[in-house]
Amino acid sequence: MNVEAGPKADDDAHEPEDSEFQPPPSAGPWGRMVAPGMPLGRSRDFKGTMRRLAVRLTPEVPRVVGVIFLAAGGVVLSAFGPRILGDATNVIFNGLIHGGPGAVNFGALHRLLWVAVGLYLGSGVFNYLAAYTLAGMVQRTMQRLRADVEDKLARVPLSYIDGTPRGDLLSRVTNDIDNLGQSLQQTIGQALTNVFMLIATVIMMFSISWLLALVAVISIPLSIGIIRFITVRSRVRFSAQWRHTGRVNALVEESLTGHNVVKTFGRQREVERRFSTTNDDMYRASFGAQFMSGSIQPMMVMIGNLNYVAIAVLGGVRVARGALSIGGVQAFSQYSRQFAQPIQMLASMANLFQSGLASAERVFEFLDAPEQTPDPRPAEVAAPAPVRGRVEFEHISFSYDPERPLVTDLSLVAEPGQTVAIVGPTGAGKTTLVNLIMRFYELDGGRITLDGRDISKMPRAELRSNIGMVLQDTWMFEGTIRDNIAYGNSDTTEEQIVGAARAAYVDRFVHSLTHGYDTVVDDEGGVISAGEKQLVTIARAFLANPSILILDEATSSVDTRTEVLIQDAMAKLRSQRTSFVIAHRLSTIRNADTILVMEAGRIIEQGHHNDLLAREGAYARLYRAQFAGVAT
Repeated sequence: MNVEAGPKADDDAHEPEDSEFQPPPSAGPWGRMVAPGMPLGRSRDFKGTMRRLAVRLTPEVPRVVGVIFLAAGGVVLSAFGPRILGDATNVIFNGLIHGGPGAVNFGALHRLLWVAVGLYLGSGVFNYLAAYTLAGMVQRTMQRLRADVEDKLARVPLSYIDGTPRGDLLSRVTNDIDNLGQSLQQTIGQALTNVFMLIATVIMMFSISWLLALVAVISIPLSIGIIRFITVRSRVRFSAQWRHTGRVNALVEESLTGHNVVKTFGRQREVERRFSTTNDDMYRASFGAQFMSGSIQPMMVMIGNLNYVAIAVLGGVRVARGALSIGGVQAFSQYSRQFAQPIQMLASMANLFQSGLASAERVFEFLDAPEQTPDPRPAEVAAPAPVRGRVEFEHISFSYDPERPLVTDLSLVAEPGQTVAIVGPTGAGKTTLVNLIMRFYELDGGRITLDGRDISKMPRAELRSNIGMVLQDTWMFEGTIRDNIAYGNSDTTEEQIVGAARAAYVDRFVHSLTHGYDTVVDDEGGVISAGEKQLVTIARAFLANPSILILDEATSSVDTRTEVLIQDAMAKLRSQRTSFVIAHRLSTIRNADTILVMEAGRIIEQGHHNDLLAREGAYARLYRAQFAGVAT
């Protein structure tokens, strides 16, 4: 192995905690509560969001047209109902006036009533079909949106995930998409129906009495002005409401994930205080949004009532003068009520739509997040060759924060089959080094090659399929122990799973469980211990059979006896494989081919265990400090 150390990095430079997922240096102990670049109260591109929603609905254009025609048909049929009932009233009234009950033309009356029934039944069928079509249209759109969000999650860099509260991200993926779907479901159909109802009602009103119709339509500009005034102000409040919802979710997720830590250090009151503050912020934002949206309805009802009174008075005068029939007044009264209803509904829908737009903005913000460097196109990728495992760092530079360099001008070569141990104090850059091999982060300068191929020119899937990684932070997926082991290689047999389990000493404890390999576990489950979880993750890496192994303090949660057994198994596994072993317990890396000692992002020593002890340098000081307690 050859190592070239570049100039010493800034002594203040450091990396975040050694783990796969690194929080940015600016994140506090409780993480960031608002994602970078997404401050509360930020101005919104209302028209842009509307355009993007329209584009999302483009694949459903034929169904949108169908919904429009169905809604129009239902409204037209319903609009003739009051007119027909008015004619029926005239038949009864004229019969009573001219000859008493016996003079009523019941045949004509029955025909009119049956026509009215048919109109309303037909309207109901049209509305049902419109609602059915609309539900499928909206849910398919939300299905595509969720799929796009899932695809986006695979493309955003880890730095974005690290800098965004998990609860807020989950809120965007679940709550905001659900709210958007519900808003579209309720507003599109209602908006179409009520717009058509308003138009049809105005036409029918003018067909009865143009004077009364003019009195009615005077309220439209006033209603539009009030709706516009309120919706503009409620838009900001709805946006704040859903942002605070994300903050609450982030805090709850954080508190649940760290529940044991909270209990251990007695910080329940602190968590309750922070939750109470965040919850109060959400209450104020939600109250403002709901109050503003709720104020429209009573104002529209008031305008509708005043309009109805004016029509009733003027209509009575017109009847007294003989300019209008009783049936006409009755029909117009129904139309006037029918006229006020769509305005009230449109006002309510406008505010509900504001809530959906606020959620859409948050989803689109995530979809607009910066993405990791795309993989090269297939035509630009060389045909995969068998991986030997030669890894070379060529003058690489990297930092999490541009203002604080971490790794500068570092070069090293790991030959195939070598075991390279990396040691050093916390923040020295150990885990950063292996994260760069995995391309979890992109280099600022230099390059890393695998068998001479620049890994930045390799598809990530191809690169990572040749690397097995075992972290100090274990992760179990919900499923059986068998499924968790097979996660490293889905195309595997039962014999291979059991073989990997035996190699990692999982088979020792599995048979003590009631259901053996079929025991269901998850990352929170208590049926197996933390050390046993780590054994399962090691078995998962064994089964993947990679050309390169990365072991990040992989035996940190197992007892000393098991550690010895795992070290023997790993020695067999590392045979003819390039291995990078990050270790804090120096006893685990005595047999490594080469030990790298890192400090402040640079390699300050390298060699075999005994040689480094004989130098009396940094490694010897680390070794003596670690075993001083044992010696005494």
